[in-house]
Amino acid sequence: MAPHDRLTTTLPRPRVAAPPRTLLEVEDLSVAYGGHEVVSGVGFSLARGESLALIGESGSGKSTIARALLRLLPAGVGRAAGRVSFDGREVLGLPERQFRPLRGREIGFVPQDPSSSLNAVRTIGRQAEEAAALLDEPDARARTRAVLDTFAQVGLDDPQRVYDSYPHQLSGGMLQRVLVGLAVLPRPALLVADEPTSALDVTIQKRILDLLTELRGTLDISLLLITHDLAVAAERADSLLVLKDGRVQEQGRTASVFAAPASSYTRRLRADVPALNPDRYADLRAVGGGRLAAATGGPKIEVDAVSKTFGDVRAVDDVSFGVEAGTTHALVGESGSGKTTAIRLLLGLDQPDEGRILVAGDELQGRSGASLRAVRRHLQLVYQNPFTSLDPTWRVERLVREPLDRFKVGDKAERRERVREALRSVGLAEHLVRRRPAALSGGQRQRVAIARALVLRPDVIVLDEPTSALDVTVQADIVEVLLRLQAELGLTYVFVSHDLALVRQLAHTVSVMQRGRVVEQGPVAEIFDAPREAYTRSLLDSLPTGLEGPLAT
Repeated sequence: MAPHDRLTTTLPRPRVAAPPRTLLEVEDLSVAYGGHEVVSGVGFSLARGESLALIGESGSGKSTIARALLRLLPAGVGRAAGRVSFDGREVLGLPERQFRPLRGREIGFVPQDPSSSLNAVRTIGRQAEEAAALLDEPDARARTRAVLDTFAQVGLDDPQRVYDSYPHQLSGGMLQRVLVGLAVLPRPALLVADEPTSALDVTIQKRILDLLTELRGTLDISLLLITHDLAVAAERADSLLVLKDGRVQEQGRTASVFAAPASSYTRRLRADVPALNPDRYADLRAVGGGRLAAATGGPKIEVDAVSKTFGDVRAVDDVSFGVEAGTTHALVGESGSGKTTAIRLLLGLDQPDEGRILVAGDELQGRSGASLRAVRRHLQLVYQNPFTSLDPTWRVERLVREPLDRFKVGDKAERRERVREALRSVGLAEHLVRRRPAALSGGQRQRVAIARALVLRPDVIVLDEPTSALDVTVQADIVEVLLRLQAELGLTYVFVSHDLALVRQLAHTVSVMQRGRVVEQGPVAEIFDAPREAYTRSLLDSLPTGLEGPLAT
């Protein structure tokens, strides 16, 4: 034997790490509702312990794919074809009685909306025991201990209190942690999370996403994350699959797709993420910025040392801010910070205990109902959720016309023309006037809500989280509409949001609220680029950007 042969046989050979074993493999998956195919030819694979994000706007097929994998398509309506292999076993064609043991035990599910996913009249504990039944643990006390231990593991500080509570007694973030806990309680191999943070504040969103990342590591769980936000996907997933109209636009490792998107649709998704494009509407926003710089008179809106107490809770505590005409002022902060109470006071829906509120120099307090109603004609509100703020039985024309009817503005012909003018201003085609809300997309519904606010030609519009229920692509369209209308009509906006990235795109000035108080305020660029308060920095640091470092840098 040659010396070099002896050397190679005596030295230990370097170990080559085996690639992760494939847990989930999807091939040529198609889904149809009735005769309409909504998902076509989708394929991907997910290894053990890894994460894959399905991204795309509403209607792209993300949630339909999740329901197909979980075998939760509507019975008799939804039909899936193709091949789905889970842990080496083909499961798409299994009879329900054979697949049912996998659902929950091996494949966990975290739904989007905790408020509709938990039974409002049953305690969390009673609902948790149903998940604990999947543990095959005969001892009831042991099952309860497992539930409480899991609640602690997902970051619920007082598991017993959570166990004994009803859903309405817990915050949105706590409820979402409950859902995560119930999904991981049986220690599944795969966790499907369908938009698990879309309705949450940015700081709570970060905690939930951190929790899912941690559980992946500690429990070796594979994660299938469904989201419309490319920045969230880029930070949290090993691989991405981009969908549009039920078809794959591109897929690959996250770093590659995020750095150099190959498809025009993915590039558009990236452009629509506010955190990645803070100056997207700089030209439109500059019009209001010019008005702010040129302001010499008093502010259009003045909130002066306002406080409001409900029982023992001081919801708004000595709050002051001003809004110049033709500009946008944002109120930001987590849930419970006092934002909503502040705008209710501004709209005259509640009366402050202390302080005063002036709109165009007129004080709101002490007015009669009729006088306050006249003020509200020039002070309109766009609600957070277009799905619940519009009467589902009315057609678009009546929805937009109703404020004109209430204030008896003009005759029928004039009202009809003003409705069409309002719809044109928000980019809605005239043929939509005969439709009901159910026949509109989410973005179209919100445009109707904005047109309804505009039809009285108000001076001030209060926007209460107007895009939080919308995809980033639809959100971008709505933001452009709002800024264009402000530039053209000189509208004054009060914009309520927990999304600081969106605030940076839209607002000129900002007040940051925490526990009912304003902790700092000023021009948006100044506050975001050099926040003085730790709370503001924590909000900025929580933003998903898909990049290194917070948005503020």
